[in-house]
Amino acid sequence: MDPWGVRMQMRNQVNRWSKSSGIFLGFLLLIAASAIIEPSSLGRGALAAFWPFVGVLMVVSVGQQLIIQQRGIDLSAPGYISLAAIMVSHMPNGNNSLLIPSIFLAFGVAIIAGFVNAFMVTKIGIMPIVQTLGMNAVLYGINIAICHGTPTQTTTHLFNFMNDHVLGLQMPFVFGAVVIIALEVVMKKTIVGRRFEASGASERTSLAAGLHTNRYQYMAYVGSAMLYTLAGVMVAGIIEQPDVFQGDAYLLLSVAAVVLGGTALLGGAGSPVATAFGAAFLIQLQGFVLATGATAAVQDIVQAVALAIGISVYGLRSSGQLAKIFRRLRAAQSGDSSQGPRTVSAESST
Repeated sequence: MDPWGVRMQMRNQVNRWSKSSGIFLGFLLLIAASAIIEPSSLGRGALAAFWPFVGVLMVVSVGQQLIIQQRGIDLSAPGYISLAAIMVSHMPNGNNSLLIPSIFLAFGVAIIAGFVNAFMVTKIGIMPIVQTLGMNAVLYGINIAICHGTPTQTTTHLFNFMNDHVLGLQMPFVFGAVVIIALEVVMKKTIVGRRFEASGASERTSLAAGLHTNRYQYMAYVGSAMLYTLAGVMVAGIIEQPDVFQGDAYLLLSVAAVVLGGTALLGGAGSPVATAFGAAFLIQLQGFVLATGATAAVQDIVQAVALAIGISVYGLRSSGQLAKIFRRLRAAQSGDSSQGPRTVSAESST
């Protein structure tokens, strides 16, 4: 590889690290603060109660990340989660032999809904936020039609499986970790992953490069639907008797985890590992605030503040990048030979 290519590759790695380093540092600071101020929030009982939901939020958040990377936002996540939880608990109605068919049916419905979302966004031209909001209402309609608003206890097989441990780790957290590692490898180490990120960064540039952007949006909407459904199945096993609106709590948290993980709100590159740390940060923050004796309202305020800070940091970083680009452009126009057009293009692409 030529020296210019090596420099660009190193610069891209530094940029990716700088976008995600904040959440890693923030998570470590939160753990330190929890250990000093509220050690009970890191006790065995607290970890056993909260960290299964870290795995769930990891899965939901990377599903949301796929949509955000394709310049959208998914408001149908609560519907997918709630419907899956109700289907795998209400339809078997305690019969373990019907658990697997109900899980397959839940994934089948999710795939169809994901295709519909992608078709309406890419072919009909409906804005993602509008389309996913409508799909959320449809999914909740199916949900209520199945259970008539009455929750049912899940099967013993699912409950026992989700409350089992692997190498001392709770099963939901293991599921979340496997999903995160798999997506990180696909995103950063495969051609499909790099093209997925490029497609989300700029539709016009992707089309000029010969990429079929619609294909990657279909992948995002169907993939996210399957991840939300997996999260719903996990929730049903953890809680044992999931509520009809069980997924509502995960919408704001999933967006916050993606933002805190450094994924650009306008699409493009993102790190599933950083998003997972964002999810862990938010769940631990909940546990820390709860250990202080704060009310649920205070917990919601703290989460909102965390999201606002994440968006503000993203905005400042974007403003700084734009300022650099404009400085390069002005230097190029003034004839400064040290700031060539190639440098401007490279910086703008990052």
